[in-house]
Amino acid sequence: MTMLPTIQSLHVRPVLAPMLRPLRTASGAIPAAPLVLIDVQTDQDVIGRAYIFCYTPLVLKPLCMFLTDLAGQIVGQPVAPADRYLDLSRTFRLLGRQGLVGMALSGLDMALWDALGRAADRPVAELLGGTVRPVPAYDSFGLVDPVADRAMLEASVDAGFRAIKIKIGERSAAEDAAMVRAVRDIIGPDVQLMVDLNQSQSATEAIRRVERLAAYDLTWVEEPVAAEDLEGHARVRAASPVPVQTGENWWFPSDMAHAVAARACDLAMPDLMKIGGITGWLRAMALAEAASLPLSSHLFIEASAHTLAVSPTCHFLEYLDMAGAVLAEPVRPVGGMVTARGPGLGMAWDEDAVARFVVD
Repeated sequence: MTMLPTIQSLHVRPVLAPMLRPLRTASGAIPAAPLVLIDVQTDQDVIGRAYIFCYTPLVLKPLCMFLTDLAGQIVGQPVAPADRYLDLSRTFRLLGRQGLVGMALSGLDMALWDALGRAADRPVAELLGGTVRPVPAYDSFGLVDPVADRAMLEASVDAGFRAIKIKIGERSAAEDAAMVRAVRDIIGPDVQLMVDLNQSQSATEAIRRVERLAAYDLTWVEEPVAAEDLEGHARVRAASPVPVQTGENWWFPSDMAHAVAARACDLAMPDLMKIGGITGWLRAMALAEAASLPLSSHLFIEASAHTLAVSPTCHFLEYLDMAGAVLAEPVRPVGGMVTARGPGLGMAWDEDAVARFVVD
């Protein structure tokens, strides 16, 4: 009988990873990705790896300090993600698991699954009962200028992407409509087009804007109102001619269950860093199947390729490369599809790059 590896130590490093395509949103620009790299050392000479995307460099230091202190809760324990998920959930029951706590717990969960896969020399998708397979991906853009960014949009289509997402909501309704119309003209009628309002509107204004944009054959409108405003999402959904997508800001499967009960969306997009890592995703994908919700990923392309491969209602993987600059072999789509790699989650750090981009 093979014994599970035991956690020996936890090592974290903060980096600012340059992005090939800096992200512009209605909430501000992200020129480089602030990441916390997680390494879980085990007694079987296996290291489990994962990363956390911090959105802002302001939380790199506190998140690293918290994870370092959290090591005492897991060192000496078996690499058993479901057990550690339950233990740590109990530890923080009174405080709650949102924010930095949830990010840390989810990141640790992903690193533990990676360690399990590496110990077994198998991709995580196989440990989850599935097989490695290509998953449909869409190319994720921020705010775009149809003139200045035309070449990038055309290159995306030429690379084989059959779906593209752009962010809107920073400008007036008329300017947003003009941008969406121009992008539709560039990518043509056969490429799916999604728009993301990034929580920028009231329900009333979102309804007005979506009605105006529906003529451009949109696959979905994402987060039209504040993520926690489930009633507002339900109002938009009831009035919208375009399917409503949300979920990247659900904290753990309980948040998803509340959104499903509120009839807040037509489509679901959990984020591995907020939904509870891979263990949380497994519970979220069951909720999606029960509610007949097509399931897409948010960020974390390396791990999402594994979890979507076993999700019954798999829809799209969001291709937005946050960590490629610090990976030895960044994930690249082929023909608009992304295929998981192994063993584990298939990630190895480019240590020279990490040394260049580490934050002191």
